[in-house]
Amino acid sequence: MTDVKLEAFIKSKLNKLVKLNEEIVGDEVFLRLEKSVTIENKIAEINLEVKGADMFVKKQSKSFEESLDLIMEALGKQTIRQKEKLRAK
Repeated sequence: MTDVKLEAFIKSKLNKLVKLNEEIVGDEVFLRLEKSVTIENKIAEINLEVKGADMFVKKQSKSFEESLDLIMEALGKQTIRQKEKLRAK
């Protein structure tokens, strides 16, 4: 996947999270290759700045897209949990 396509993929995923929680005020995305003999050497990390509490998830897999999908799943769950906590207050 080209850099442009990967960047568009990331933005698309982040936009879905913003729809879940409008309290997201910023994000940082890090992608890196780990030097190893294993095929699962693509690491993605996302730090979401959310009013009240920041969220961080790191995943490693055989492609950046797969790592990002796993991260978005985890962040989606965290986002929903955080919104429920805020509503309960």
